[in-house]
Amino acid sequence: MRARLLPLLIVLMAGVLLALGFPLAVSVASAQQQKVVVDRIDDTARFASLAQFVTTRPRESGGQVPDERRQTLQKEIDRYYAVYGIRAGVFYRDQVPMALSPSGFDVPDRGALRQAFDEALYSRRSHDPAQVWPWQQGRLVVASPVIRDGDVVAVVVTDSPTGAMRAKTLRGWLVIAAGEAAAMLLAVGAALRLTGWVLRPVRVLDATTHDIATGRLKSRVAAAGGPPELRRLARSFNEMADHVEDVLEQQRAFVADASHQLRNPLAALLLRIEVLSYELPEGNEEIASVRAEGKRLARVLDDLLDLALAEHAAADLQLTDIGELAAERVEAWRLTAEEKGVRLVAQCPAATGWADPVALSSALDAVVDNALKFTPEGEQVTVTVVANGETTAVEVADGGPGLRDEELARIGDRFWRSGRHQNVKGSGLGLSISRALLTAGGGSISYAHHEPHGLRVTLRVPRTAPVPRQGVEASVAQGLTER
Repeated sequence: MRARLLPLLIVLMAGVLLALGFPLAVSVASAQQQKVVVDRIDDTARFASLAQFVTTRPRESGGQVPDERRQTLQKEIDRYYAVYGIRAGVFYRDQVPMALSPSGFDVPDRGALRQAFDEALYSRRSHDPAQVWPWQQGRLVVASPVIRDGDVVAVVVTDSPTGAMRAKTLRGWLVIAAGEAAAMLLAVGAALRLTGWVLRPVRVLDATTHDIATGRLKSRVAAAGGPPELRRLARSFNEMADHVEDVLEQQRAFVADASHQLRNPLAALLLRIEVLSYELPEGNEEIASVRAEGKRLARVLDDLLDLALAEHAAADLQLTDIGELAAERVEAWRLTAEEKGVRLVAQCPAATGWADPVALSSALDAVVDNALKFTPEGEQVTVTVVANGETTAVEVADGGPGLRDEELARIGDRFWRSGRHQNVKGSGLGLSISRALLTAGGGSISYAHHEPHGLRVTLRVPRTAPVPRQGVEASVAQGLTER
């Protein structure tokens, strides 16, 4: 959930920062250019005020020395170009220069400078020039009319380079980018803390739900931290878990008590059946059928009691050599396999795992017994121990008829047996007992097809020591804090 929620928050915050940053960057560029334009307007206005007092035009025949006012104007323009590097000129209406610097500066037939000159002839100052961005090589042209006695007699034109202005704009943008990057880092940090605060109880709730689903019914959620709604959800979940545990405990107690209470009357009934069989002819089919059903009922009661005890008892986990334990159980079943004409093969290298040796032995006995029941004579049952990643697995593959896909989904349910195998002895509780024994210690059992035919049952136990429940909550909290 955090992997989906955090990118969404980051994208939203990045969008907000970009929506604020772009207008600010445009405003900075516009302000820098406006400042330059205002300065150029002031400069052209000053030159226009000096040009108003120049009343004589230079004669085309030459030889006449310009008047003192024109000299003053020329000196100002020369100094202006030398200091700022901005081309400037004062031109009569017919484009004859009154004063200019540098000497080759003139009014072209087209372009921005020509447009500004023509507008000034109509006694209008130049409009704001188009925005020049840092990646453009444009120039700023500003023109002002020289008015004498209400008539435009000349035009002052300045043609400014934009390198310095673009550099200032770029520096302003870099400051904005740095500020946005810092704001983004703060926003990401805030998002991490926010998602951690919100999802902390969700992580603990998920871990607790997994614990309960795998049989650790004592697990509970520590209702601390997070939004009030999630704290209330944690309290409701704990109440629900308490009720479920109470119901299951009552169910287990009922099964155990009923199995225990029925064993004595059933034993007495079987004893009377034996006594009665002495009074009847030997080989009586009815007595044999009643005796068989009675023994089957006794096995069911024993299995029910074993299942109740397996679900209720706490696992005594130890670091166990799974290979050695599996090899020992294979040897214990070898005589039974030989009597049925089934080859029992063991591939059990040394591999450790955390398990309750007694519980794992009982679960493995139930699985091997099940495999031998359904494997016909001449076929093979293979027991293989494999250490893979975080678990150590014991695979029991038989050569029996196997199960269909829909039957694989039901295998392990209490009292369930395939309709094709109803004539095989058993109560339908063996694999349920195996699952209860394994899940109590953090293990699992799974089922799959075994090619070309048969069933593969895999028992898995963890290779690392299980973490106590308090340790799980602390690990989840620490992981969220570090993120």
